[in-house]
Amino acid sequence: MHARIYSCGVCAVSAVPQGCGTVASGMRGRTLRAHHVAVIVCSHQHCAGWLAPTCRRCGGPRAFGVPSHCVDESLAVAASHDCAYFLSYSSLVCWPVFSLNSIQPIKQGETMPGNQASAVPQGDGQRRARPESEGERDQPDATRIRAEEVRQPQWTLLSRVEDVLLEGSTNRNNMKLNDFLRNQVGGRAAVDEIHNVTMDAFVQDPDDYVQDQRLLEVILNLTAYQELEAIYELHCECVYFLWQWNIYERKDTVTPFARGKLNAALSQVLKEERREAGERAAREQQVGFALTTTIKDVLFRGRVRVMDIQLNDFLVMELDGMGIFPANRNVLLKEFVKDSTRYIRGAFLLRDIKASDRYKGMERAVREEMDMEEDADNLHKKGVDNLLKWSLAAEEVKRSVNEVTKQFLDAAFIELMSSMTMSAAMKLEGNYESVYNARWHHVVEVPDGEGTGMEVREGEPPQPWTYKAVGQTLERDDGVEQSGAPRLRLMVLASDKGWPCSWNLKGAESTRDCHVNCEVERVWQIVKGDLTEWFSTDGGTDFTPRRRVLIGTPGIGKSMNAGSYLLYQLLHYDAEQLPMVAYVIGSQSFLFDKTTKTVSVYMGDPRIEDVVDIFSLGGVKGYIIYDAALACRQTPACLPCKGWGMIVVTPPEKSEYEWWAKKMDATAIVTNCPEENDVRAMCIWTKRNRPLQEQAEYWKEVRGRMNNVGPILRSIFGKQAYDDRIKACQQAVDGSTTSKLKRNLGIGCCYSSNDNDLSRKLVKVVRVRRGNNIESPLNLLVSPHLERETLSRLENEMKQSDFIFLVLRFWDYVPPYLIEKYAVSAFLNEDFLRAIRLKIKELRPIGRREPHSCVLKEHSDTSFTRKEVLPPPESLSNPVAMDHWVLYEPKVQNFPLVDGFFFVDSNPMTLVGLRMATAGGHHTTTSTVRQFTECLAAYFNGWEELYRDMSWEIIYVQHADSTPMTEWKRCDVVNSNNVSRAENREIAAFWREEVRQYIAAI
Repeated sequence: MHARIYSCGVCAVSAVPQGCGTVASGMRGRTLRAHHVAVIVCSHQHCAGWLAPTCRRCGGPRAFGVPSHCVDESLAVAASHDCAYFLSYSSLVCWPVFSLNSIQPIKQGETMPGNQASAVPQGDGQRRARPESEGERDQPDATRIRAEEVRQPQWTLLSRVEDVLLEGSTNRNNMKLNDFLRNQVGGRAAVDEIHNVTMDAFVQDPDDYVQDQRLLEVILNLTAYQELEAIYELHCECVYFLWQWNIYERKDTVTPFARGKLNAALSQVLKEERREAGERAAREQQVGFALTTTIKDVLFRGRVRVMDIQLNDFLVMELDGMGIFPANRNVLLKEFVKDSTRYIRGAFLLRDIKASDRYKGMERAVREEMDMEEDADNLHKKGVDNLLKWSLAAEEVKRSVNEVTKQFLDAAFIELMSSMTMSAAMKLEGNYESVYNARWHHVVEVPDGEGTGMEVREGEPPQPWTYKAVGQTLERDDGVEQSGAPRLRLMVLASDKGWPCSWNLKGAESTRDCHVNCEVERVWQIVKGDLTEWFSTDGGTDFTPRRRVLIGTPGIGKSMNAGSYLLYQLLHYDAEQLPMVAYVIGSQSFLFDKTTKTVSVYMGDPRIEDVVDIFSLGGVKGYIIYDAALACRQTPACLPCKGWGMIVVTPPEKSEYEWWAKKMDATAIVTNCPEENDVRAMCIWTKRNRPLQEQAEYWKEVRGRMNNVGPILRSIFGKQAYDDRIKACQQAVDGSTTSKLKRNLGIGCCYSSNDNDLSRKLVKVVRVRRGNNIESPLNLLVSPHLERETLSRLENEMKQSDFIFLVLRFWDYVPPYLIEKYAVSAFLNEDFLRAIRLKIKELRPIGRREPHSCVLKEHSDTSFTRKEVLPPPESLSNPVAMDHWVLYEPKVQNFPLVDGFFFVDSNPMTLVGLRMATAGGHHTTTSTVRQFTECLAAYFNGWEELYRDMSWEIIYVQHADSTPMTEWKRCDVVNSNNVSRAENREIAAFWREEVRQYIAAI
């Protein structure tokens, strides 16, 4: 049987049976108060003193003349006989009186607000005037209350509890005790200097500093002190911020005054969150409905879901904390409405809560929402999950839902149909025919041709590019091109009315020419393969084509060229299999109907996703080209609908496409920038009717621009566009710190750069393939000029090791001069070393048939232990011992034969030299070899002995773009004063017979 809890109506000290009698929890042992007679229910009582878990003290007036730890027996007995029944009822009757302080159900250790008058010292009618330096919060109660009425702080969940309780004052914790007494009690109340500690120290143990019990009681009754005490005790419980207070499970142990202020602040925060949620819902409602809008979105859009509000939050916001229990922290209102007695077991308390108007309004809203949610779930089970399917549902299905649900859904559908009727699509006359009948030309590279070596020809090319499957996409197959035949460089499609990406409904001139290089054709071939698989007999009725994401550098013509060419080819695809094509770009959406040969444009309502969904439900198939770069909103999650394929055209920024690609499991197609010859062909096409000299001059001008700003088509053909671009790029480099360049460019990374203006100016993406041959975009600097500018900045301001690590991330694309400079040091990187081992190929002299494996490949599990920098030989006083697998790099100008070398403990020992070569490479001489051996003799002990039995290997490290080395390098005999004829012959023979040579193109 549970003990009944009785509470003091003044200070909320609660009395419960404890030990030998009833203990007044929360009271200080020597300060039993006269008004506590109402809560003493048994005789021979003892005060529990510090029984409460967080040591709360009573705040009521002290009983005059009542000794410590005892109560008059007759008074206690009278209280127990006369007041017990009254108290058990009055605590419930009086509950609303204290609701302004967020009083919770009384538990052991709980206290309640003291009488406001109790804060005034008894018997002391004088108060010292408040000094000017006194903080705004540390002032008399009446003044403070007036200030509170004027100023209402705006709290957040990150507000500190001391800021809430002290209302922003920061000086009271550090105030000395005597200053506090003068401010709050009067000038005559003071302690000696030894006990004059800060209030922060005093609040931890008041008995140690104030011996006068009357003065101590005055202090303990002060609201200003009780706030400090609450702060200290909450900090002991690790409650520092409002968000921690919100989840604090022992709120009932906090004094009611402090609890009330904290709950009031929390209520303000919760109401603000609720207001913001309401505004969001209102904004959602303004978006309007679509045919694909789900049933739940129709029913709940534009309203805050009351049933999902937490019970305790509702009680704090609407009922000042009445009925809060820590155990109910995660209980939602819908759970409470279903079974309220499970969460609030006090019958009288539950009755009072349910009697409030706020609760009644909440309950109506929750039950209505619960009915709607149940209806939505039942409709979903019956296959009715959006507004269009609701309109087509059978009458018995519609009758199965509640009337309010039916009214909501019917009204939403009528509203949608009305908006679609008012904004019917506009037909574009002649645009379908213009795109469908676009005229073909192509530009070929002619061997031994005049001028630029290219010429324009009419019609489709007789020999288009060919591709081979790699992973889930394709790559160009150059191996099938006919030797000596004109090489296709560019295809051009000319549409009289232009293309959708440049259509302007106000009559502005559209761009007519669509440039198709091998990268653009590759995109179509991939999509074409998807369609072929889709419509094949093996695909099955439920098969859908792969969702694709076309990723490329901004400004290279993804929209104008790739998007337009895809549209052209899709319009020529079998009309019975694929009768519809949608093209979404910017605020406009175009629907191409291949059956009626018409183009409809949609701007706003009805949205294109609603229109294609109607066709989808009717079994009509189609394909969507969605240009995310110019879209006014993110790619809709409802696209593509059933029976439709889709490709999203986007820049590299993941924010434009990542969430849609993940949701749809889309496969990336990374398109490279146009090559130099592609741009040259575009120049020839543009100036096709001009003299050859003018064509050559125009190409020279465009080529110079491309060297500076990169192959950004929108910025290299026009002078003003180029001037604006180069100025912006140069400002981006000059105005950025090294750390900013490293952080925002993402050079050498296969993830999108941070969505920022800097990367758009300085970075391009190239296609690389990672695990399982999956395409990824690799970030590189966009042009040779900006590459030199940026890398020189980074090289000068970064540590060499950090710079080498950066360069290794895009080593296959590093400028040759950096390879020469840093390739030796790069061998220390295990990833680089692993990649180099795979690319080593032997160079063999004529007549030597037997292959020989490089020791670097043979010892594939061994890495370099360190790098040693060797000074000029003449600066060494004594030779050093030779170490295996140490990378030696001579810092000597014009060091002979190699740029670095190391020794391998093979049998016999092997010397491996590393030579960085950017051109085809030159043959060496016997004199050079002799100089090299002399240097090694100066560096290492015992070189003459080791040299005789040592095997030599030379690895030539070349940039992949350099003229490839294919021949074994000779050691020519050159007459020299320091090498005799016999020695020349000996060195040449050693080189020919013993030195193995390898090439590693990186």
